[in-house]
Amino acid sequence: MSKALTIVGMVIAVLLLLIFALDLVAGIPFGGVSMIMDIAFIICAGVLGFLAYTTFTEQK
Repeated sequence: MSKALTIVGMVIAVLLLLIFALDLVAGIPFGGVSMIMDIAFIICAGVLGFLAYTTFTEQK
């Protein structure tokens, strides 16, 4: 079950990264209201993806 949760964490991180990167570049989902928030969410998505990946590789 825990491997499934780490995979879900990686998928969510990729989706968040794509959504906020698209908003930063094109302003499509949210209209590009706040560039600082887009960058903050991209960084947070990267951290979430890194943590999920390292946890996935440590599991047996």
